[in-house]
Amino acid sequence: MKVGLSFSRCVRDIVQGKVNIDDVLVIIARSDVDPRDDQQWDSVWQGYRRRSGWSPPEWIMFDDDQEDQVRDVAIELYETGRLHQPRQFGQHLVKKSHTWLETVLVSEDFDTNPAALAAWQQFQVVASLANISVTQDHE
Repeated sequence: MKVGLSFSRCVRDIVQGKVNIDDVLVIIARSDVDPRDDQQWDSVWQGYRRRSGWSPPEWIMFDDDQEDQVRDVAIELYETGRLHQPRQFGQHLVKKSHTWLETVLVSEDFDTNPAALAAWQQFQVVASLANISVTQDHE
């Protein structure tokens, strides 16, 4: 499962097929938008497609005829509770350099998911070769 840290970059990655929307646990965004609201959506669509003072053109690669596809992804994330926007609650996050974080299953899940256990064990081998500290252990 993935945790996203940018509304525009995460939606872009989903639309481009780099990330499956079903793999998204939540996106913690700096935005404050309801993608179902036409006026708000128009501002976001125009803002992310052009160079502007408030955002890089994260969606510059999308054509006008892709707007509905992009908006549908944003609406699905919003309506399924996977778009968390702390700005709606008075928080103003700092832009992160990372777009996605990977979550790790807790060890209790390994008992019922042998494929996850095998993947975790392979990750531990790769992590040890790369000198990455692995904090979760499962025998």
